[in-house]
Amino acid sequence: MQENIVTLVDEDGKEIEFEVIMTLEAEENEYAILMPLEENEEEEAYIFRLEEQEDGEYSIIPIDNDEEYENVVAVYETLMQEEGLE
Repeated sequence: MQENIVTLVDEDGKEIEFEVIMTLEAEENEYAILMPLEENEEEEAYIFRLEEQEDGEYSIIPIDNDEEYENVVAVYETLMQEEGLE
């Protein structure tokens, strides 16, 4: 198993593999930017909040708050501009 690949199960029970593009911190939380490995029309990345569990493992939590999502996108865009990737 590659370390930067995670498998998530969608609402239909289908397993989808994602590559972890990057992790970042925003508003004192840690987030992961995930890109699906299988081709899709949108070529869209997904943002999930990472929450550390008591056993040291991480849970990947979907973001359902628009303000939280916008904050993470703003941090991501700033990081990309600083690295000259946009």
